[in-house]
Amino acid sequence: MMHRQVSVTASIRRIKPLPQTADQPLTAEQLVFFKALLLREREALLQSAHETTSHLQEFEPTPDPSDRASLEEDHALELRVRDRERRHLHAIDQALVRIHDGSYGLCEESGEPIGFARLMARPTATLSLDEQALRESTRNRRPVRGHA
Repeated sequence: MMHRQVSVTASIRRIKPLPQTADQPLTAEQLVFFKALLLREREALLQSAHETTSHLQEFEPTPDPSDRASLEEDHALELRVRDRERRHLHAIDQALVRIHDGSYGLCEESGEPIGFARLMARPTATLSLDEQALRESTRNRRPVRGHA
């Protein structure tokens, strides 16, 4: 899986988007860049899913209870990773829809540009840094249920 990530990262480095200040909307060239980035990541996730499915279908019978428990734990870990990748795949698909409908790069709360640097760090971001910080601080201030 590490090899796949390195090759995706190397491919993305070849694309040279123009930098942007946080208050500017994305240019057409930058939208093309992020679409390519998201499509590459989507393809890598689908390949990983295929590899996981193939690996889980391989039946490795073992009479040793310790080996069997270890194998079951490995499969459980793979399934947890696959579930996280499935959620990320959904976020990528939603970002691609936003590119198509013209709302990519705009904060879903404020409507302001998210910012190029933030999108480089998290291409599936839907909130600006300010709105994300506000959401997290609000979440952290909420009392725990039953402990008001």
